[in-house]
Amino acid sequence: MARAGRPDQPPTSPGAAERFNEERATYVVKGSQPDLEAGVAAIREVQATLKPKPGVYRMLDARGDVLYVGKARALKNRVANYVQVERLPLRLKRMVAQTRSMVIVTTNSEAEALLLEAQLIKRYRPPYNVLLRDDKSFPFILLRADHDFPRIMKHRGARKAKGNYYGPFASAGSVNTTINALQKLFLLRSCTDSFFSRRDRPCLLYQIKRCSAPCVGRIDAAGYAELMGEAKDFLGGRSSAVQRKLEDQMAAAAGALDFERAAMLRDRLRAATFIQGSQAVNAEGVGNADVFAVACKSGHFAIQAFFIRGGQNWGHRAFFPGHTEGLDEAEVLTAFLAQFYEEVPPPRLILVDRDLPEAALLAEALAGAAGGKVEISVPQRGDRRRLMEQASRNAIEALDRRQAESGTKARLNRDLAEFLELPEPPQRIEVYDNSHIQGAQALGAMIVAGPDGFVKGQYRKWNIKTAQTNDDFAMMREVFQRRFARAQDEDPDRDSGMWPDLVLIDGGKGQMSAARDTLEELGIEDVPLIAIAKGPHHGREGLEVFHFPDGREKMLPVNSPLLFHLQRLRDEVHRFAIGAHREKRSRAISASPLDEIPGIGPARKRALLLHFGTASKVRAASLEDLQRAPGVSAAVAQTVYDFYHPGG
Repeated sequence: MARAGRPDQPPTSPGAAERFNEERATYVVKGSQPDLEAGVAAIREVQATLKPKPGVYRMLDARGDVLYVGKARALKNRVANYVQVERLPLRLKRMVAQTRSMVIVTTNSEAEALLLEAQLIKRYRPPYNVLLRDDKSFPFILLRADHDFPRIMKHRGARKAKGNYYGPFASAGSVNTTINALQKLFLLRSCTDSFFSRRDRPCLLYQIKRCSAPCVGRIDAAGYAELMGEAKDFLGGRSSAVQRKLEDQMAAAAGALDFERAAMLRDRLRAATFIQGSQAVNAEGVGNADVFAVACKSGHFAIQAFFIRGGQNWGHRAFFPGHTEGLDEAEVLTAFLAQFYEEVPPPRLILVDRDLPEAALLAEALAGAAGGKVEISVPQRGDRRRLMEQASRNAIEALDRRQAESGTKARLNRDLAEFLELPEPPQRIEVYDNSHIQGAQALGAMIVAGPDGFVKGQYRKWNIKTAQTNDDFAMMREVFQRRFARAQDEDPDRDSGMWPDLVLIDGGKGQMSAARDTLEELGIEDVPLIAIAKGPHHGREGLEVFHFPDGREKMLPVNSPLLFHLQRLRDEVHRFAIGAHREKRSRAISASPLDEIPGIGPARKRALLLHFGTASKVRAASLEDLQRAPGVSAAVAQTVYDFYHPGG
């Protein structure tokens, strides 16, 4: 029986939204246990309705959870493969046995289907698809273009601000280091526009020669524009020309006996040399490219990526994709690239270490986001080949380190299970802490650790709503009530993988009692619960006491690797809680009474504050004064006036 549903979002490639054509066919078969015959029957019923069109299909289990997302040039032919059970590998047989329905989406081309497939995999994270585990957005350097004196800044997320973006960089640390050097090299401002507008004398960055102080007129718009142009040239790959220009200027200054200017230019040259010399990868002659190499051992994969822009290495990172059972290196790399470029803008050249069966299709799909033809190639000789060999060595070394760390973590998990008297090593550990300052801006925090380390995408924080915010025990009760009551509502059967195998609490007997009693009130008696507290000499690490729900206490030897592991878990939740609290406190400090006025966004609020100076003066202003404020329409002025003067 067909079941209508909410339409999916169309693919995000240019023009795809206008051409997008969606069809749905969802068929439900009763029964929740894995059953190969039932799965084949469900797939056959869908197959009978399909045509040989390109599109994307989703396999769903009895609960409607997505098992697998696939794309096809001809849906009818591709889906037919799943009913030929004898030809399927064991992994896909398990998937078919769990399948109870399918969702079909048709597209106008296989390239569109590839983009939509990557988008849906990222959204649903199905258990039978190769997954890019590290989905944290990459940082970029942004040279803004919406000001007479544009700023240089680090940027993550959607690229909505006007300006030039340079990246991706492999880590926030590599961006910060590069920005610091670029400030020394080009003396560009990094302050916010509001800070810039309030200055009446240069700040410290000018004193240490990391800014040209345009805020107070130490450089005019033409001079600053020249520096900005040099920065764009340098980041765009024309660093040699910039360096030659600086060298000529330094020589001229020295010849004119202007040694102060010559010294400043010398320091700028050193900054340029630092940026280029800090690169661990020789990318000369490569231009703009991303480089990917795969290593595989014992069914585990590592993918090493180098990001090359303008012949400069902007960092490298190793990825460890999941759900790779039964797949070869080319299949894993193809799936990885499609997901990787779902958010990261692709360069025009992508270098890989092996032939990919769908390289032409992937290049076609990425062309729109790259702004032109994309080439995916395997380098054979020269600088590109040497760079690929270096990437391959790094991939092998990264996988070796990962497997060594995994072995250590597995041993620690076994020791943890024995010490805490658990039936088996925990696969999901949740750690809880509260943070506040004398009750102010109180919140609860949770971090998650799995077999491969911290799972930062599943960290959570709760603003304390009902508990007395100077009562740590009441706050812990509220956090546990909200966390586990919701888990009971959303996943009562506990088959989503989001229930913990172990809960650690940063605290002592009081926090343990609060958490234990809350779980008992909810009827949850099988979640292992341990509290970790400083020992008798409070504040000394190595004397931690572990409190059990039944009142028992245990300690570990001071030099125990397991103790170090548990301290790291506790320190991570402490770091996350303090960071979240600091962010909440900063928002409270910067909050304005204008935030309470409905319909007044950041731009209008900024215009009012720049014109009147303070929120209290906005409140005291007449309607005529409000209407005269730049950027404030008559309707907005009336809204502000009515908010502060209800009834006339």
